[in-house]
Amino acid sequence: MLGRRSRQIGLIVVLAAWAAACATHPGPRVLPPTGVAVSAAGAGSSVARTARAYVGVPYRLGGASPSGFDCSGLVAYVFAQHGVTVPRDVRSQWQAGQPIGLSAIRPGDLIFFNTSGRGPSHVSIALDRQSFVHAPSARGVVRIESLASSYWSARVVGARRVLGRR
Repeated sequence: MLGRRSRQIGLIVVLAAWAAACATHPGPRVLPPTGVAVSAAGAGSSVARTARAYVGVPYRLGGASPSGFDCSGLVAYVFAQHGVTVPRDVRSQWQAGQPIGLSAIRPGDLIFFNTSGRGPSHVSIALDRQSFVHAPSARGVVRIESLASSYWSARVVGARRVLGRR
């Protein structure tokens, strides 16, 4: 009887440890920038690489850390890793930097979408002219998407460059 009880307790301990490990996301390892970027273009590529490193981090409403991000929290956190302060909310981020045309998008630019019917309500970081990293609530994790997808192309409202002229 004692052997069976010990095995049951052991199984419970193993399952509890496994569940705890699954419930926590260690987040990606992102090295801080190693120096001042030589150019704004280089800084944009560096910002895009940092944003890409957070793919898979859980979505969390109001989140602004590697334990969980919402869209504007991801933008603010990633830029802060490069010494650039941007506002924390989408509407304020929409006012930051210089407006650019969609054909001028480069890595590190911000791309804005109207997902609520009331102007810019979602923000992402461009990886290039065709793809971006963002923290959508759907499917629950930071991910890369295509600007050419029917969903996002129908909702894009503009782009901003916050890293200076390139």
